[in-house]
Amino acid sequence: MNLHKLILTNNACYKAGRTIVPKGIMVHSTGANNPWLKRYVGPDDGLLGKNPYNNHWNQDKPDGRQVCVHAFIGKLADGTIATYQTLPWNMRGWHCGGSGNDSYIGFEICEDGLNDASYFSAVYREAAELCAYLCKEYGLTEKDVICHSEGYKLGIASNHSDVMHWFVRFGKSMDAFRADVRKLLDAAGNPKTYIVQKGDSLWGIAQKQLGSGARYPEIMTLNNLSSTAIYPGQVLKIPK
Repeated sequence: MNLHKLILTNNACYKAGRTIVPKGIMVHSTGANNPWLKRYVGPDDGLLGKNPYNNHWNQDKPDGRQVCVHAFIGKLADGTIATYQTLPWNMRGWHCGGSGNDSYIGFEICEDGLNDASYFSAVYREAAELCAYLCKEYGLTEKDVICHSEGYKLGIASNHSDVMHWFVRFGKSMDAFRADVRKLLDAAGNPKTYIVQKGDSLWGIAQKQLGSGARYPEIMTLNNLSSTAIYPGQVLKIPK
């Protein structure tokens, strides 16, 4: 994964400052024939290229809309495929027009003309790698990954068709995508994780997860913790 960060600090969503405990990942695509990241992410950081219209999303209400996502996948100025994180992962985004905003990380894949197999293959792989990365970060599995159209069917997102109007053109489905995320997780040796709940302690977590509270120092070591202080929503790796 080619991950970069340019947080959209001028967007009203970022300014709202609301946070979430991520419980899933929602995959979107932009619905416009423009694969260049500079259309949505700005200003130019030397890799994106300049947007001559200055209509990127790093402004209060892009195109007059209340919209913001956690990341975009598309082309840099040199044609390289990259992911740009545009919100902190645990910040509430404005990406799906429903209650999914309260618990899902949402990212957009920049669409092209929907007929370039090489571009699709590259962004599909980048999206799967991003999902695997986020699953590891937040203790999720491939089963927690959905697309916008699936979110609509679940009643947590607005009525959009993405990404299935694009994926099917190249013989892919969300089930196939989830299977590819699973393969990446397995290849990385995805460690067992635990999301801290209110009232938890490291001793109690070690007791429940490892069978002995006295093993809590192992959790501290694995997670590079310098103290026993933990907080609700924190994702801890659990030793074997």
